Amino acid sequence: MSVLNINAIRDDFPILHQQINGQPLVYLDNAATSQKPKQVIDAVSDFYQQDNANIHRGVHQLSQRATDAYEGARDKVRQFLNAASDKEIIFTRGATEAVNLVAQSFLRPKLQAGDEILISYLEHHANIVPWQMLCEQTGAKLNVIPMTQSGELDLSDLDNLLTSRTKMLAIGHVSNALGTINPVKAITAKARAKAIPVLIDGAQAVPHMAVDVTDIDCDFYVLSGHKMFAPTGIGALYGRETLLAAMPPYQGGGDMILSVSFEQTIYNELPYKFEAGTPHIAGAIGLGAAIEYMWSIGLDNIAAQEHHLLQLATDKIRALPGVEIIGTSANKAAVLSFMIEGVHPHDVGTIFDQDGVAIRTGHHCAQPVMAFYDIPATARASFAFYNNEAEVEALIRAILKTQELFS
Repeated sequence: MSVLNINAIRDDFPILHQQINGQPLVYLDNAATSQKPKQVIDAVSDFYQQDNANIHRGVHQLSQRATDAYEGARDKVRQFLNAASDKEIIFTRGATEAVNLVAQSFLRPKLQAGDEILISYLEHHANIVPWQMLCEQTGAKLNVIPMTQSGELDLSDLDNLLTSRTKMLAIGHVSNALGTINPVKAITAKARAKAIPVLIDGAQAVPHMAVDVTDIDCDFYVLSGHKMFAPTGIGALYGRETLLAAMPPYQGGGDMILSVSFEQTIYNELPYKFEAGTPHIAGAIGLGAAIEYMWSIGLDNIAAQEHHLLQLATDKIRALPGVEIIGTSANKAAVLSFMIEGVHPHDVGTIFDQDGVAIRTGHHCAQPVMAFYDIPATARASFAFYNNEAEVEALIRAILKTQELFS
């Protein structure tokens, strides 16, 4: 039983209190994007109504207040990830841009033909395509850690996959398609023992659990705000200060410079070297507010509530004939992918929507995972701490209705 007052929490999320096709909204598409509490919406609104100005440049009070709020949000991200310094936190548009930044600024200058990049079968496309592009640009090779039928990584040959030619290990913390939580600390330790830098895609981890980059000992960690109850278009990159300091800027423009002449540009110090142009100031402030909101709920409480819902839904679906859960790892975040026998997942999603149940159907930007199981897509229900047991029951009713329509 949850220790949280779920009804009070749900009152913080205005979007949840509506009807879809005459039915109460049951929002179970949190892995795609999470909903935003009033505290985040108000923080963004208050910025535009009271403090809107550009940052780092103005001497007037609005600019100073905006700068303080923006840099305050950076420090909240630092605390959230337990990074050593604010210099190690770079604001980006999201996890995708952060991966591309590391690929092009950190790794590309080091990469030569014949070098290798190691990723896994469970990756989101955002942690596949940037590395493929880098291989095409340099002649490097992309290697892949295999997966098992249960949806876990097969790490039996990891030591052999980490070779003297491996210049980067890039791995997801949590699978967006299956919910599998990967043992990133143990994997990172093996890579670092061979002096191989490690990037972790944490987009699906940070909404569900406490993350400590110092404990994991990774070199880079990326996240997206919109997965963790913050606005879209904002995210962050954690990077070791020594590595970031040695990396060239990813983009050129304003605010990432100390001085510019036609003969020479001197780049700004960390973290501003990687934040060219006017950033998403309101988004960063919203991300800071989202972190404060998660702290107020309690990260352990969030994890416990979501695990309860996942276990409840898993047990109920397993009891249904003709429904198969895809991805059965014992260690999962609140993601449940499934197939209903004889029904295409896209049809499942359409039928569910008629009853106000919002799930995601498709390949979930993880087509290699779908290819592994030889399926075109899955239906995916993903939970947040504001979901409740009644919504699990609504999910089950929608499955039974779908089966009845196709019987």
